Amino acid sequence: MLSFSEENYLKAIYHIEKLQSNGVSTNAVAEKMDTKASSVTDMLQKLAEKRLVIYKKYKGALLSAKGKEIAISVIRKHRLWESFLVNKLNFSWDEVHDIAEQLEHIQSDELINRLDAYLGFPKVDPHGDPIPDKDGNIAKQEKIKLSNLKETQQGILVTIKDSSDDFLRYLDKKSISIGSTIKVIAIEPFDKSILVKIGKKELMITENVANNLLVKEI
Repeated sequence: MLSFSEENYLKAIYHIEKLQSNGVSTNAVAEKMDTKASSVTDMLQKLAEKRLVIYKKYKGALLSAKGKEIAISVIRKHRLWESFLVNKLNFSWDEVHDIAEQLEHIQSDELINRLDAYLGFPKVDPHGDPIPDKDGNIAKQEKIKLSNLKETQQGILVTIKDSSDDFLRYLDKKSISIGSTIKVIAIEPFDKSILVKIGKKELMITENVANNLLVKEI
């Protein structure tokens, strides 16, 4: 059985690998895990001994097939627990991440499969991120940054890039949520801020906010 820390490292490497095709550097993992590079090196060596990562000093690390399987399993549990907390226990979407970080390390596959069935086999979590199925398959999402839409174009919000508590609370204040239809009314040339329409309400959002809203164009 792996420690919580080992599972967290595998999950972190998986997320970094999705953003780059070459080896994951020690510094990238250290930044993701908010720890020292020396600690990362020690952990990568340990995971390599367990054949969960392929690690070469100065060249970074990649998940092995088994390491990837474990990482996806942890992500599946995390996103299912977030869905349970929001949909069944009425937590808000900015409250669930830290709790799910604890629950994701439960080892019982039977419990997780029953949780999945109890929730009705959800495809995405409360933040719009896809939930892997029990075989580790992850559905691909068609999505682009809201900032890539042109005037008069619109899209449905499918997920968010910045899932920090502060950003989620900001979206709540603006009544922006997963599934919202967002239409671009006008783009300010000077600072690229965007006037959007959501339902019957119009509001101005910054380019940074628009970059963190990922939509499916309709």
